[in-house]
Amino acid sequence: MRTFAFPAEWPLAGKRRTTVGIVAAIVTLALVAAVVSPRADFAQFAQLVVNGVITGSILALAGVGATLIFGIQRIANFAHGDFLTIGAYAAFVVNSLLGQNLALAAVGAMAAVALFAVVAHFVLFRPLRGRGTVALALISVGLGLVIRNGIAIVAGSEIRRFQVSQSDVIELGVVRLAPGQAVAIAVAVIVAPLVGLFLARTRVGKRMRAVADNRDLAAVAGIDIERIAVYVWILAGALAGLAGVMLGLEQGTFDPNMGVGPLFLIFTAVVLGGIGSAYGALFAGLALGLAMELSTWDGFFGGLDAKYKPVLAFVVLILLLLYRPQGLLGRARIL
Repeated sequence: MRTFAFPAEWPLAGKRRTTVGIVAAIVTLALVAAVVSPRADFAQFAQLVVNGVITGSILALAGVGATLIFGIQRIANFAHGDFLTIGAYAAFVVNSLLGQNLALAAVGAMAAVALFAVVAHFVLFRPLRGRGTVALALISVGLGLVIRNGIAIVAGSEIRRFQVSQSDVIELGVVRLAPGQAVAIAVAVIVAPLVGLFLARTRVGKRMRAVADNRDLAAVAGIDIERIAVYVWILAGALAGLAGVMLGLEQGTFDPNMGVGPLFLIFTAVVLGGIGSAYGALFAGLALGLAMELSTWDGFFGGLDAKYKPVLAFVVLILLLLYRPQGLLGRARIL
């Protein structure tokens, strides 16, 4: 039986380790500058760190699926943000209409989006394979429009919310959380490491990374590419469904357009981490979420206005691409 082995440097070595070291040094210097600022409010800092972990985990979980889909299928799935919306509405049905708890609602959301993703793979993307990256990207844009408008027709365009109190406050020292935020950060702390372990330790996770890294070499090594593609769509759908539930909890409310806003940030995390790098998406998503939230801290020379957080993400993306076009943990590739 033919086997394969990953390079010893996976996932961080050489230039990758150097890049992460530079990023860590920049963040450390920024924190030192903030500490000496007379306007520093450390209660606000702690609150923003928690908010950043929630936002970053949503981007990381969604980004892992998006980057694996591109790495394995060469599809820039611009409907991925709308996959989050499907997850939020599936959880809403289980939680609000069927009266089940949020844990079952999250499981139902993951299953529903995973099933939808597999159907989209077999019905739409697989038959159109070979039409080119641009054509598939445009098709995914159309799929997103269909999802968005389909949800609006079936469920209505009014604002929805989960059966979680929006007025209660949970105080953890200087940090104040709504119940929905507390659930979201608990999920983030548990699920993000589990995703990393799945990719690092399980046979399926290793094969996903192998195919995403080098599809042709993985095929020569005896990996069933088509089967792995199905597994990737299942994983991407499940993680997007969970991210949609977390986003709905973090925002407090959601509507059929919920997935439009996060889409740019998801793909920013994908590119920052390195297209095709699952670990890169995890790292970049968390880092981007923290950077966006901490940029509004008063200790950073007064902080940015919150409405400029997406602008910060775009600036970071441009600067990184100028320095390292393949992303933090990616490698140069021909698309």
